[in-house]
Amino acid sequence: MSNTANWAYTAKATLWRVSGENEYGKKIFHPPELIYCDYGFDSALKLGDIGSGFVVKNTFWTEYSQANQGDFILVGESLEADPVKAGADEIKHIIRYADTFERIADDYALITGV
Repeated sequence: MSNTANWAYTAKATLWRVSGENEYGKKIFHPPELIYCDYGFDSALKLGDIGSGFVVKNTFWTEYSQANQGDFILVGESLEADPVKAGADEIKHIIRYADTFERIADDYALITGV
């Protein structure tokens, strides 16, 4: 973790990564993972191309690089195996930012939406 991230990413979030689908097309998840991050909320922001946009719910800033669209994330810690039961939100968009100062690890914005 870069010195800047060590200072900035002090909040915790739980992430459920998709591991595949069952025979009915329902997502199967890896066990929940705890990541360090910072987060924010903007109820007015909309992202997407025409016809595929969504309203942003939360944004998580982190150095965690293994998240993908379709994974689920929750502010705080959870041991619940099912992210929907835990109240997590689906990651709809990911933005990658360069580690400008130290070039140790890039930063990511994991954006959830409805």
